[in-house]
Amino acid sequence: MRLAVMMLFIFWTVSVIVMPVACRNDKVYWTPPDTADIPPTAAGDLILYGRELIARTSVYLGPAGKVANISNGMNCQNCHLDAGTKFMGNNYAAAAANFPRFRERSGTIESLEKKINDCLIRSLNGSPLDSNSREMRAMTSYIKWLGKDVAKGYRPPGSGIKQLPYLQRAADTIKGQMIFERDCVQCHNRDGSGKYDSSGVNYLYPPLWGPHSYNTGAGIYRLTKLAGYIKANMPFGNAYLSEEEAWDVAAFVSSQSRPVKVFEGDWPVLSTKPVDVAMGPFPDTFSINQHKYGPFGPIVQSRKKK
Repeated sequence: MRLAVMMLFIFWTVSVIVMPVACRNDKVYWTPPDTADIPPTAAGDLILYGRELIARTSVYLGPAGKVANISNGMNCQNCHLDAGTKFMGNNYAAAAANFPRFRERSGTIESLEKKINDCLIRSLNGSPLDSNSREMRAMTSYIKWLGKDVAKGYRPPGSGIKQLPYLQRAADTIKGQMIFERDCVQCHNRDGSGKYDSSGVNYLYPPLWGPHSYNTGAGIYRLTKLAGYIKANMPFGNAYLSEEEAWDVAAFVSSQSRPVKVFEGDWPVLSTKPVDVAMGPFPDTFSINQHKYGPFGPIVQSRKKK
């Protein structure tokens, strides 16, 4: 009896430390804490402000921002759905638990603040925040609050972006355009310009290309990232595309014009550069086109031989 009670206590303790519990198909997944539990204190106010900044970034930091004009008008939650809380929606479940950490892209140990500024510079095609600013402290407070029950170094299932198996062929932009016109124009418009909400300031559906979209240095510009994100989440609210369709529509979106930014310091160790980064130099002899659209399998096999 004593042993049974002890085992029950250990199981309960581990569950509490790792994360809030939700079960799907016999697996344990992260669920975000309830905003109603945010304390009515100065610290709580900072968390709520951080959530507001994530959800409505443009209001505060966009072209006509209340605080600063340092971004393209997109909101953080245009990529991190439901203010970074959605299952498989590129959520923040693992962020606080895994930063600071070494990132191969920069070749350095990065803080959470550095990660947020990277998103502002790349995905929002803007400028960084001062690390000591109220806005930066608010966003980090919110992200840390979301991940407060996630154990250090743990990555809950459903966090990050879905990884799809590589296609055996190059992703097809023509097929992708047909899928886009069938399933995506209702939200993103035929020209990819997106749609505002009733305020006329916030993008309800973000621009997928053009001057107000993310630039070529953004992680979502990489085909593996965009295809995985599309497969898990699009069409919005009813994700039914096949893996092959997700690859093709991602190729079409990535083939369209957008702001170009070159970050020459990225991947200082060339051998760690992902196969789908379509800007040289490369640690192999494959073309820019193949690095952009695939097939990626031959690139992987070639690098393994080396």
